Amino acid sequence: MPATPTVASPSTWYEQGDFAPVERVTLVIANDLAEDRKDAPVVVRRDQLPMLADIQELTVTLVDPAGEPRPEPSRELLARQGPHERRGESNGRALDYQFDDLDRDGVWDELFFVADLKAGERKAFHLYRGFQQRGWNPHRTHAAVGSYMRHTVPFWESEHVGWKLWFPTDIDIYAKRRPVLMAHRLYMGNLDGYGVGAENADYGADIMSVDDSFGGGGIGVFEGEALARPRFTPSSDLANRFNAGQQSDTRYSFDVLVNGPLRSMVRIRSLNWNTGQGRYEAEQIYTAYAGQNYTTAEVRFPTWLPGPQGADFAVGVRRRPGQTFERREANWIVTAAPEALRNPDDVEGLQQQAPILYAGTALIVPTEDAAAYQFIAERGGNHVFRVPAREDRRYRYMLVAGWSEGEVLKTPEAFADYVAANARAFSSPLRLDRVQEEVKR
Repeated sequence: MPATPTVASPSTWYEQGDFAPVERVTLVIANDLAEDRKDAPVVVRRDQLPMLADIQELTVTLVDPAGEPRPEPSRELLARQGPHERRGESNGRALDYQFDDLDRDGVWDELFFVADLKAGERKAFHLYRGFQQRGWNPHRTHAAVGSYMRHTVPFWESEHVGWKLWFPTDIDIYAKRRPVLMAHRLYMGNLDGYGVGAENADYGADIMSVDDSFGGGGIGVFEGEALARPRFTPSSDLANRFNAGQQSDTRYSFDVLVNGPLRSMVRIRSLNWNTGQGRYEAEQIYTAYAGQNYTTAEVRFPTWLPGPQGADFAVGVRRRPGQTFERREANWIVTAAPEALRNPDDVEGLQQQAPILYAGTALIVPTEDAAAYQFIAERGGNHVFRVPAREDRRYRYMLVAGWSEGEVLKTPEAFADYVAANARAFSSPLRLDRVQEEVKR
């Protein structure tokens, strides 16, 4: 980082209406993969931008200098959208972004945006300084905690796929026919996830039956060869697939960390987890991303007290009932099958089944974790990775979902190709290559 800002020619500087900034910070973002990336997450930490450590969000405008400038809006659009509508641009296109405060101390921790980069590209973006209030940013992701069928449930979603924890650590999946956010309708109206399309066909339907399986994604620990999970303990009411009391058995807390236009995050804490061999507390942070069919998870164990046999991390997904398509590599697994979607709790058979050509689920773990795959036939049949425990007691994974009714990934083969590409991206995220402060000459 130069001690003084570079003086730059004004001919390439962004302007919007009467907004003509004179200071900017240039970020060069690197794609190290030999393949194009679309709507790829970009994360820049606050310690990487010390010159912006003390800023307010409205004093920064993020611009792609290669983007197509917006024209001056019509009078009709301005009358409808008001004074916060963007005005005519030159020398680039303003992008939506988030400054996320993840530790809740009132100071931003990460700048987040999404970008398209070509294979091997190093691409510049500008952060222009100066207060301006223009730029509506409709949400493409959503996260919330709601009371759903008489118990607390966290929800997080992108336009294509949504996830919820009906069971406290094993995921339900709902998929959309068109890009839309609808979790707020699901929990506020307490709509049946399997029948939600009856209200609006674009909302889609629940595409995962969890029961006592790992569902669309769940965690546990391997204690020796035995697999332990938070909701199945010596004290649990196993017949009902839920834990017993909140003091005598594992208990859970949920909160929303971020509810943003481009990424949304929920946090799940599993407390007082006693396997009969060891005692644990786990924290999961799930993130939904704009334009994507995946969610990522960061897991840490504030309490890690395994018995004498030791322990490793576990993460799994349910094998699709009637699985007809499977693709597996060292660090990922795809399972898919045609389904007749139905609510497994509808024992009277009152709800109409909805046949679909395929529903698919996938699990990805980082290659560097040297995780070992194994199939576990018990509890619905599950594809599971055993991840060697680390000293920092952390691990991470990615969950992916798709179905034939969606706008994207309409076949199992297309879904598996998407999973393979994102498995490579998971181990090679876009990175900050260079930062440069500049002032207009």
